[in-house]
Amino acid sequence: MTKPSTSPGSQFLRFAFPLMVVYLIWTGFPLLWVLYSSLKTDRAIFESPFSLPSFDQGLQWTNYAKAFQQEGFQFYFINSFLVVSVSVFGILALGAMAGYALSRFHHKATPPLFWIFLAGLMIPVQIVVIPLFFQLRSLGLLNSLPGLCLVYVASGLPFAIFILSGFFRTLPKTLYEAAKLDGCSEFQIFFRVMLPLARPGLATVAIFQFIILWKEFFFAFMFLTGDPTGNQSTLALGLARMAINSQYKTDYGLLFAGLAIVIIPLIVIYVALQKQLVKGITSGAIKG
Repeated sequence: MTKPSTSPGSQFLRFAFPLMVVYLIWTGFPLLWVLYSSLKTDRAIFESPFSLPSFDQGLQWTNYAKAFQQEGFQFYFINSFLVVSVSVFGILALGAMAGYALSRFHHKATPPLFWIFLAGLMIPVQIVVIPLFFQLRSLGLLNSLPGLCLVYVASGLPFAIFILSGFFRTLPKTLYEAAKLDGCSEFQIFFRVMLPLARPGLATVAIFQFIILWKEFFFAFMFLTGDPTGNQSTLALGLARMAINSQYKTDYGLLFAGLAIVIIPLIVIYVALQKQLVKGITSGAIKG
């Protein structure tokens, strides 16, 4: 008897599954290591750095208490939440309007404008730091959270315009024409018809930008370190400040707790909104 032939798809899955398992362990274990190390004492971390915390000695929840009470992580958390929320809202609002205009209105200047926005994805952030520094200083926004929000919005717009313009381009033109025949203005068509249909694309941009901005360090370090009190610091900057100020007496349990405070919201947001992310990506792929 001849053996049944296996399909190329099943052969690919048989080959790819072990690689995906290895990749999951490679990326997932460091996260788990940070989380359970935040519940250990310094001595336990040095004696057995990769072992699970001992329940006999008790879980060191005091590491989190020290992070919030002594190191001011509650202020860093609030600052990060405000900055990221305002920045993501600004990116979605401006990106959606610009993406819709570039995808629906045809003009000689439309292709050059689109490529100008797209060039923002290709320019290294280190190149624009010096001009941004002087611009923020001239506007009186240096070492302030509103100034950092403006920088985040500007840095996130190219990605948002690239994604949303492609998403709006795939929406049926008949919807636009039907709304136009019903007497809707351009603003009514955008806000009442097109924008609700673009929710998967908006969710995709929002999730990606939240993950990027929540852990962003470079811009925060360049534009907020002039504040001597540290009250304007974000989570990533506050974590670095804590590690630097400790000098040679680093409390590793406290440091792991600070890392966990940064990581846990990202995991929660991603798990809660992963269906919206997949829906947004697959919707764009199917419609494209």
